[in-house]
Amino acid sequence: MTPPDSAPAASSPPSFRDRVRGAASPSPAVAELDLASAPSHPVALFLGWLDGAVAAGVVQPHAFTLSTSSTASGPSARTLLLKDVDDAFWFTSSSLSPKGRQIAEDDRVALTFFWAAQGQQVRVTGSAVPGPRDVAEQDFRHRHPDSRAVAVAVPQSTEVDDEEAADEALDRARAEVEADDDLVPDDWTAYRVLPVSVEFWQATTGRDQVRVRYDRVGDDWRRASLWP
Repeated sequence: MTPPDSAPAASSPPSFRDRVRGAASPSPAVAELDLASAPSHPVALFLGWLDGAVAAGVVQPHAFTLSTSSTASGPSARTLLLKDVDDAFWFTSSSLSPKGRQIAEDDRVALTFFWAAQGQQVRVTGSAVPGPRDVAEQDFRHRHPDSRAVAVAVPQSTEVDDEEAADEALDRARAEVEADDDLVPDDWTAYRVLPVSVEFWQATTGRDQVRVRYDRVGDDWRRASLWP
């Protein structure tokens, strides 16, 4: 029996396992991923999954994590929006940004799409190369004027030491964008990621996951089922 004048024992904070124990798990209502019925080209399967995510109401299903690396700065990752898909995966950015500088040093990149509600993930690895200039220009002109002004005012990821000076630069950039609707910075780049490997991961209620990987072999693709 605890003496009446003693303080109650302090409860220990919940562990990480306790914190996530009750978290919801995906219950995918999607077609089963089967190697035998998978299309011969990974882009066809990717677009099918993307369409399914759009139909299911997934928020920004074209968002992905871009991973880059360089000798000087090591690995880095950030979330971007996919701009297009053909034989490559397209995104846009400034070539002067940290990711642009890393790609210039090492063009090997990885893209990760994750649709939690669908229980699906797609991992793409390949090389990022600049696409045609007119594609970059068209993309920039379709951006919101405020977004264009931000890209023109100060190089991306620059440390802001003087807020007033940064605001003045942004005001000047807004005026430039308003005066010239065709203004596109020289560093704005449309990157094409040419895939060499594309892996599809599907959550299931059986052995918890199914994985299918496509590896480029010359002009064709080799498919393989992977153990979870």
